[in-house]
Amino acid sequence: MKAMIRTGLLLGAFVAAGAFAADGAGVAQRDVNQQNRIAAGLDSGQLTTREAASLEHKESVVGRMEAQALKDGELTAGESAKLDAAQDHVSQAIRHQKHDAQVGNPDSASAERMQASVQRSANQEARIQQGLESGSLSGQEAARLEHGQARVNHRQARSGADGHVGAREAHGMQHSQGRQSARIYGKKHN
Repeated sequence: MKAMIRTGLLLGAFVAAGAFAADGAGVAQRDVNQQNRIAAGLDSGQLTTREAASLEHKESVVGRMEAQALKDGELTAGESAKLDAAQDHVSQAIRHQKHDAQVGNPDSASAERMQASVQRSANQEARIQQGLESGSLSGQEAARLEHGQARVNHRQARSGADGHVGAREAHGMQHSQGRQSARIYGKKHN
């Protein structure tokens, strides 16, 4: 009887962990999608560097919210609803910026630098999502990584706030991205 109860409790814990991983991975998938939309907007000229920087600022706010929500290793229904609403807000902002009258020059060095950094952010968000889905990242580890990703997004926002990303700013973004990449690798392989 006790063995059956223990088995039931363990099974319940695994189901709950699987539900958390699915919710956390769903949040991470939206991050990936939105980063890809920003990168595509820069690449097509639908977004200017300044618009992309503004969107990255919004992404950094959502990233901090995700880190806070995942910090205890659980994603409650209320936290999930708040994150969903925040991501909806960013999604609408992306759509609005991509379809306004402003156009960017996708061939400019500045836009290419920003696009490369945003695409790398999308790739790193995908790595976090994959880690949650595979179980190689716990919710708390994902929270720390999302906090780091929010810092990267904030750096991107600062770099492009004036509408231009210079070589020095691009180097700084690459450095931040490299550190974040190492953190993701370390957490996934510990």
